[in-house]
Amino acid sequence: MRKICLAALGLCAAAVTVQAQTMAMNPLQKLQYAEHIIEKFYVDSVNSETMVESAITAMLKKLDPHSQYTNAEETREFTEPLSGNFSGIGIQFNMATDTVYVIQTIAGGPSERVGILAGDRIISANDTVIAGKKLKNSQVMKHLRGPKGTVVDLGVMRRGVPDTLNFRVVRDDIPIYSVDAAYMIDPATGYVRVSRFAETTFDEMKKALGDLRKKGMKNLVIDLQDNGGGFLQAATQVAELFLDKGDRVVYTQGENTRPMYFDVTKNGPYRDCKVVVLVNQYSASASEILSGALQDNDRGVIVGRRTYGKGLVQRPFPFPDGSMIRLTVARYYTPSGRCIQKPYNEGDDDYYADIMHRYDSGELTNADSIHFSDSLLFRTNRLNRPVYGGGGIMPDRFVPIDTVGYSDYYRDLMAKGVLYRYCLKYVEEHRADIKKNYPDVEAFVKGFTVTPAMMDEMVAFGEKEGVSKNAEQLAVSSAIIHTILKAYIGRDIYDEAAFYRVANGLNPIYKKGVDIISSQEEYSSVLSPSDK
Repeated sequence: MRKICLAALGLCAAAVTVQAQTMAMNPLQKLQYAEHIIEKFYVDSVNSETMVESAITAMLKKLDPHSQYTNAEETREFTEPLSGNFSGIGIQFNMATDTVYVIQTIAGGPSERVGILAGDRIISANDTVIAGKKLKNSQVMKHLRGPKGTVVDLGVMRRGVPDTLNFRVVRDDIPIYSVDAAYMIDPATGYVRVSRFAETTFDEMKKALGDLRKKGMKNLVIDLQDNGGGFLQAATQVAELFLDKGDRVVYTQGENTRPMYFDVTKNGPYRDCKVVVLVNQYSASASEILSGALQDNDRGVIVGRRTYGKGLVQRPFPFPDGSMIRLTVARYYTPSGRCIQKPYNEGDDDYYADIMHRYDSGELTNADSIHFSDSLLFRTNRLNRPVYGGGGIMPDRFVPIDTVGYSDYYRDLMAKGVLYRYCLKYVEEHRADIKKNYPDVEAFVKGFTVTPAMMDEMVAFGEKEGVSKNAEQLAVSSAIIHTILKAYIGRDIYDEAAFYRVANGLNPIYKKGVDIISSQEEYSSVLSPSDK
């Protein structure tokens, strides 16, 4: 029976056996042969494209956690946040209420030009209803984004206006900013928050620093907390602003690529500034390059918790159909020779559980839980200070996670979006009064207060959303809730920077960084020569 079945397929058992024994195949031929057999003889129909993509994904998974394949759509979504711009209608929106609620319009953008206002609710786009459908942000963006010059007709509801307003918006290039906030902490100290390293980051950083210097900046806090990285070039360009000509920023090495060294070509214009860099366990890749460069060149104090440890260099290999392989080709090394990449030899599951491992071991809560072997000891370039490898950048001053003020009640309010949605409602009802009483963000930060009546309203709003009041836990978390409410309102009325100006007061890493940069004695105690 077996011989008859094989014969029906045009093969015989002997032929299969001989072919398997005598064919000498290289790996590529073997893969192609396997694909051909499956396509020709598999019991059901086969989607060859899907099968090949699955094979590529499986091969890359055997290599390291960061080599990956993306199809054409995934490639566009991956590269867009780093490209510096996209084409769309120019709004910041929120979907917390199942409606596209316009938080703010981008100045000079297409929506602002036709008269769309913050607080408007977009209910339809090109005759497609998008309100009340629980759409994901990515699904909404497919309706709002599109090629420059194309038109989208929007149906908009506005508070106080009974009928639907109709707007015809011509899509245009919309910038994506990577510097979320830049302001003066005190008359001598500036603050800049960088959320990613994109094509425009260097230009944004130069502008922000120039504006801060005009306001008297002599010291600078660079906030890289939760910054997952981005373009190597952007990180090296920012580092060069603070380093001397000839200083090394980073170098790369790989088995099949020649070493590449990134050295500063001219003196940076901000070499005279004291610098503190804020990092945490989610600061990765390009953030670690910048942190490592400033630390190894004894150019700044790193404050926070050990960074993520993503030091593998990916090179893009695009396919004609728009898909792409991002293949790891080298590793990043800091100027002192530390490899940024953390180990990944225990498999992907263990690798991505690393942050939880740090928490379980006590590393995120207690500096005494962190231990390094002598083999991981390196020395900084100028002051010979000890620094350690093994994955990530270990800060000069450790700051543990602070859970004081947190409660289950606060967690539930955040998890169900109660605080943010209450603020959307509050801003919708009081936007004009807030802007009248606080004409700019400075006045808002100094003068606006979350009142007891607002807290009562928020609690009642939470109960309608299924979060029962817990008076004891509310008292524990009261200060945090007050701050978060004010921060959300500030962001919705003014800009992203307003959020950080308010919310940073809760951040122990931020507060420690400010303490260090404000004290010449403490700052110098970190950046002092080591005789060991």
